[in-house]
Amino acid sequence: MKFVMYKNESGQFIGIVNPEGTHVLPLVDTYEKMGGKKAIPADLLQAISLGEVFHQEAEKTFQWVNDNKLDSELFIPLETVELLAPIPRPAKNIFCVGKNYAEHAIEMGSKDDIPEHIMVFTKAPTTVIAHDQNILAHSELTEQLDYEGELAVVIGKKGKAIKREDALDYVFGYTIVNDVTARDLQAKHKQFFIGKSLDTTCPMGPWIVHKTTIENPNNLDIKTTVNGEVRQDSNTGNFIFPVEEVISVLSQGMTLEPGDIIATGTPAGVGKGFKPPRFLSSGDTIEITVEGIGTLRNRVTKQ
Repeated sequence: MKFVMYKNESGQFIGIVNPEGTHVLPLVDTYEKMGGKKAIPADLLQAISLGEVFHQEAEKTFQWVNDNKLDSELFIPLETVELLAPIPRPAKNIFCVGKNYAEHAIEMGSKDDIPEHIMVFTKAPTTVIAHDQNILAHSELTEQLDYEGELAVVIGKKGKAIKREDALDYVFGYTIVNDVTARDLQAKHKQFFIGKSLDTTCPMGPWIVHKTTIENPNNLDIKTTVNGEVRQDSNTGNFIFPVEEVISVLSQGMTLEPGDIIATGTPAGVGKGFKPPRFLSSGDTIEITVEGIGTLRNRVTKQ
């Protein structure tokens, strides 16, 4: 099941996207038409916080539409609405795992840069934008804007000191993130946060796929193209630290909460890894495709 946030002339809503990815079902309105008894908020972050009951009620609603053959009456063409990021304003910074593919660690330095322990940094909530929204070039600040296609995990329930074998029980679903990075700012400030947190540098979406749809998050093809040219082509099976380990480590001494977002790291093929480097320019279009989820597309613009 694919959950989206979208808006039209009437406001902002949660939707369920059909398997073909062409139409969206307004969840709250349809749930009320079905006679649902529980309150479902119009915000996906709040809905995720309801726990498993939200997914159960959403499934009932979707099944009711199918059983009563109401698809043509209730579904809206996806092209007629504006998609928002699934969680337009995260409650916390986005957690990001650094150098989680050995080949990416090598392209950024050498084999000595392959980490023994999980590296984590964060991006500010104000970086988040939606599928098809524009990434600002920030040319007054950086000459080295780079892309990083990543699978992202969305936490579904509160947890602390989570055991690795229990970690996936705490997941709500999965989405795609482009960890856009100003490499020169990253080098200048000797840390990641500023170079990772310029406005619009965390495209996210186009939706969240519920975990029941993804059998194994550690075995998904991931590909990034820039203007149609393949730059990154890998599989999450190449993670150094699998999703379960990342969740477990983050939760040691720190509480994870519903709606927390974890970007799991990027494969080799980032712009900085080429010789000479191939950074982004205004007009470039980046598409990141993750198996079982879909494609996140954004364009770089001057303003």
